[in-house]
Amino acid sequence: MGPMHFNMSENEKIPRPKSLRDIPRFLRELISGFFYRLFYIFGIVWQTGHFILIGMVLSAVLSGLLPVLGVYLSSAILSELQKVIELNAVNQTLGAGSVAVFWGSAVMLMIVLFFAHKIISTVVTQFNAALTRIAGEKVIKQVRINIMTKAKDIDMASFDIPDFYEKLENANREAAMRPVSVLSSTLTTVSTVISLVGYIVILMQGLPLATLAIIAVSIPSAIINFSYRKKNFNYLRHRSKNRRQMTYYSDLMVNKDMVKEIRMYNLSDTFINSYHSVFKSYFKGMKHLIVSESVWMILLAIGSSLVSGVFFSLIAADVVSGGIDIGKYSLYTGALTSIAASISSLINNSSYVYEGTLFIKNLISFMNEEKNLVPKVEPAEAVSYGKPHTIDFVNVSFKYPGSDRFVLKNINLHFRPGETVVLVGLNGSGKTTLIKLLTRLYDPTEGYILLDGKDIRDYDVNQLYKLFGIIFQDFGKYAFTVKENIHFGNIDREMNDEEIREAARQSNAEDYINRLPDGYDTPLMRFFEANGTELSIGQWQKLAIARAFYSDSDILILDEPTASLDAIAEQEIFNQFDELRREKTTIFVSHRLSSATVASKIVVLENGKIIEEGVHGELMQKKGRYYELFSTQANRYIADADQNETANA
Repeated sequence: MGPMHFNMSENEKIPRPKSLRDIPRFLRELISGFFYRLFYIFGIVWQTGHFILIGMVLSAVLSGLLPVLGVYLSSAILSELQKVIELNAVNQTLGAGSVAVFWGSAVMLMIVLFFAHKIISTVVTQFNAALTRIAGEKVIKQVRINIMTKAKDIDMASFDIPDFYEKLENANREAAMRPVSVLSSTLTTVSTVISLVGYIVILMQGLPLATLAIIAVSIPSAIINFSYRKKNFNYLRHRSKNRRQMTYYSDLMVNKDMVKEIRMYNLSDTFINSYHSVFKSYFKGMKHLIVSESVWMILLAIGSSLVSGVFFSLIAADVVSGGIDIGKYSLYTGALTSIAASISSLINNSSYVYEGTLFIKNLISFMNEEKNLVPKVEPAEAVSYGKPHTIDFVNVSFKYPGSDRFVLKNINLHFRPGETVVLVGLNGSGKTTLIKLLTRLYDPTEGYILLDGKDIRDYDVNQLYKLFGIIFQDFGKYAFTVKENIHFGNIDREMNDEEIREAARQSNAEDYINRLPDGYDTPLMRFFEANGTELSIGQWQKLAIARAFYSDSDILILDEPTASLDAIAEQEIFNQFDELRREKTTIFVSHRLSSATVASKIVVLENGKIIEEGVHGELMQKKGRYYELFSTQANRYIADADQNETANA
C-alpha cells in the first residue's frame, strides 16, 4: 500500500487572521494543516509495515492504562495494610495472633497483582522500545527510498533553483529521523492522555478543585511551549543557508578529492574560520531562543510546584483530621503528582509533535515537486531504435530557471542521419546547453526540437534517453567495480563479460584494466573497500567512453570526451569512433579542433548564437571565427613542437 494522500496542498500558505472574525477560519486551517502532516507521517509508517504501526498503537494504549492501574494498586495495598494493622491491634488486645491475619488478608493478593503489574509494565516498555528502534531503522530506509525515487523523476531545471536545494537539504536532514520521533511522541501523547483521564477521574472524586487548578496553571506553559516550537522552526528554516554553509565548510575539510589542494594552498584555517564565523551568527539567535524559553519554563514550573504544594498540605491535613485514610492520601497525592507530570509531558510531547510536523512540511514539499518533463501527448510517441535519425532545432532559445539571460538564442540546426557534427566555441558559448536540450534534460524556453520530424516533447522520456550514448564533461565516477562502471552504459542490457571487454578495447581502456589487481572485478575508489583503486582522470575518461560504447545507442554525444587524454590517445579514440558509428549520428563537443577536420558539419557558437556552419575546408576559406580559433590552436602546437625540438637538440 502506498503512502496516504490528501487533497490539501502543503505548498499553500495559511494567511494569518486579519480580524477577530478570521480567527475561527484561521484555527481550522491551522489544525487541518497539522493533522494533514500528522496523517502523512502515519501513512509513511503504514507504508513501511502495517504491524509496526498496529503494535506501536497497542503498546501506547497499554502504556496509558498501566500507570493508572499502578496508582490504584498502591493505594489499595496501603488501605488493606491499614485494615490489617487495625485488625492486628484488636487481635493483640484479645490475645490472638497477628501473622495469620496478614497472610490471610487481601494484602497478599494486592502485592501479587502489583508485581504482576510491574512485570507487564516492563514487558510493554521493552516491547515498545524494541518496536520503536525497528520502526526507526525501517522508516529511515523507507523515507530515503522515497526521496531517492522522487529525485529520480525530478526535472533537471529544479536543481538550478536555490529554493529547491533548500527543500532537498531540509528533507534529507530532517525527514529520516523525524517521522519515527514524531510518531513515537504522538503515541506517547496518546498514552499520556489515557493516563491523564484516569488520574482526573481519581482526583475528581475527592478534590475537584485541585484538578481544575493544576489544569489552569498548565495553560500558560502550553502557550509558551507551542510558541517557542514555532519560533524554533521558523529560525531553523530562515537559517537554512547558514546550515548549508557550515555543512559545506566541514565537508570540504574531509573531502578526499579536495584534501590535496587544501593542504598545498594552506586553506584549512580559512575554511575553519569561515565555519566559526557562520556558526557565531547562527548560534547567537539560537542561544537567545533557548535561554528565553528556559527562563519562562522555570518560572512556570515554580508556579506549578507552589500550587501542588498547597493541595498536598490540604490532603495531609485531611488525613490527620481523620477525614481520609492513608491509602486515599497515597491515591490523591499520586494522582495530583501524576496529573501535573502528565500535563507537562502532554504539552512537551504535543509541542514536539507540532514542531516535527512543521519540519515534515519540507519532505511533503519536496515530494510534491512537480515534474514538467513529461510527454505532451497521450499516449506518448514510441521511439524507434536501430535506425538513422534526423534532428532539427527550430528557433530554439533557452535561459536557465530564475535567470533573465538567454544562454542560447534563435538556434536553427539540421542533423542528417549518420553525420558527424562538431560543436565549436569558447567556454560559455552554449555548446553543453545545446546538448542538454537535445537530450531533453531541459525544455527550450522558446522554439522546439524535432526528432524524426516529431517534437521530442511528444516522446516517452525514458525511451528517449535510451536513444543517446553520451559522455558529459563531468562524467560519473562510481564506487563500483570496473565491470559495473562499464555496464552502467546500458543497465537494462544483461551483463556480458565479453561485450564489456569489447567496449573497453574500443575505448583503449583494456591495457590499464588488465594491470589492475582484480582486472574487471577491481573495486574503484577507496570509499568502501580496502582494496579500492583510485584511477587517474585520464583512465576514468577512457572508462566513461567505454560506457558510451557499451550503450550501443543510435546517437553518440561526446561532450569534451577526450579532454584528459593525450593527443595520441585522443586520435585513437576518434579513429575507433569512425569505425563504430556506422550510420549513427555523432555529435562532438571539443576544444581540440583537430577532431573537426573530419566532421561532416562544424557548428561554431558564440554567446549562445550560431555564427558559422560548414565543413573544415569551407570555414578555413571564409577566414572567420573558426579560422581564427583553428589557426591560433595550430600555431600553439607548432610553437610547442619547435620548443621541444630545441630543448632536445
